[in-house]
Amino acid sequence: MKLLYSEEAVENLRLFDPVERQLIAKKLRYLAENFDALRQTKKVRELKGTQYPDQYRYVIARKIRAIFRVDGDKLVLLILRIGRRKDIL
Repeated sequence: MKLLYSEEAVENLRLFDPVERQLIAKKLRYLAENFDALRQTKKVRELKGTQYPDQYRYVIARKIRAIFRVDGDKLVLLILRIGRRKDIL
């Protein structure tokens, strides 16, 4: 599975210190490699509501979340936003 980042996600990443960015990158690679298994856990949840079609939330760490969607049959993860729990869905 391939990872793509939106411009907003790249901007969000700049708000984290280098150690946190490394953790986020590692966890997102893990998500890409284990998407189907993680989808069965509480770490990956589909967002509810018509304003979030086909979007998911991934818990990276206790207070860090990533919002993404699966793009097409090729299973491309498009990371839409990354942020702290209080700043993101």
